[in-house]
Amino acid sequence: MVEINGVAHTFITAGDFEASRAFYRQLLPFLGLKEVADSPDTYYCVGGRTGFGIRRPDPAHAGMTYEQFRVGSLHHQCWRVRDEADVDAVHAFLVSIGATIVHAPQVDQFAPGYYSVLFEDPDGIRLEVNHVPGRGLFDTKTQKVFGSLDER
Repeated sequence: MVEINGVAHTFITAGDFEASRAFYRQLLPFLGLKEVADSPDTYYCVGGRTGFGIRRPDPAHAGMTYEQFRVGSLHHQCWRVRDEADVDAVHAFLVSIGATIVHAPQVDQFAPGYYSVLFEDPDGIRLEVNHVPGRGLFDTKTQKVFGSLDER
């Protein structure tokens, strides 16, 4: 068995690359990620033991819209922060830049103390920032997700 050491990077394809690049140029540095590539077709930042990037779509797909439950589509991206105050700070930042907020910071039942804000990028891709204290699910007897993950 091999144990992974985190997620090296995630790349998404933006329907509106210019709008997405403008959004992520604000968001990713606020989350502590450092810009390592900014070219005509790619914007990419690294930090917190991960990387996140966007790519310009193939011309045949330019302007297409995101569908969360489409096969092959990213359901959502979640970044973990160190405490609830960081979730609150991200929410305040998102409000200040006019981001679409799906839900303000709230406690959810996925794990003990699960606290998150859910929002969307310019293409409607769902993004989340959360905090889970301690070892999360691994501090529970069952070590399983609380509640259902099947809601749409």
